[in-house]
Amino acid sequence: MTRQLRAVRTRQALVSAAASEFDRRGYDGTALNRVCRAAGITMGALSFHFATKDELASAVQVQGQAITRAALEGLSAGPAPALHRAIDVTLELARLLEEEPAVRSAARLSRERPDYDLAWTTSWIAAVQDLFGQAYRDGQLHAAVRPEDLATLSRSLVLGAEYRARAGSAQGDEEPREPGAVEEIRQMWNIIQRGICAPSSRTPS
Repeated sequence: MTRQLRAVRTRQALVSAAASEFDRRGYDGTALNRVCRAAGITMGALSFHFATKDELASAVQVQGQAITRAALEGLSAGPAPALHRAIDVTLELARLLEEEPAVRSAARLSRERPDYDLAWTTSWIAAVQDLFGQAYRDGQLHAAVRPEDLATLSRSLVLGAEYRARAGSAQGDEEPREPGAVEEIRQMWNIIQRGICAPSSRTPS
């Protein structure tokens, strides 16, 4: 049991170190020896758990997706209007991108490894579009607004949050920080709602 626990901890240390490296340097720029140094683990131990860099990157993406799904569980349900729940999902995604290197890494690797069926957006985009569809059926949205267009807009906002969060993570604690990705997206949605909402629904989230 002790050996099994040690193996689990070693694997997790490697995934965590790799998430930070892939986040900062991308797939091509990440070297396995750098991951080993960051994790404090030998190359032999890495090779035991992950035969290739591809396997390690896939493990990081799977973890990022799992963190995302766990954080969003329950957000798409509840008594709040569907439009506000959709907006809350994008705010939670921005928070995850600010705080979780594995989530930022999963988002980046999804673009850099498009041939792998591990796209990070699959962990949330369908739920967001369903919520916008419900908001449309509930009369919260202007008749000319299409739910799929709002899902595309959300994808763009979240992509911007990813870049903003990555820049913030590299900024260092010694630098004064501007408002983060979460607050920035919240302000954007307050403006966007003035144009997309039905007249009776124009209230900030």
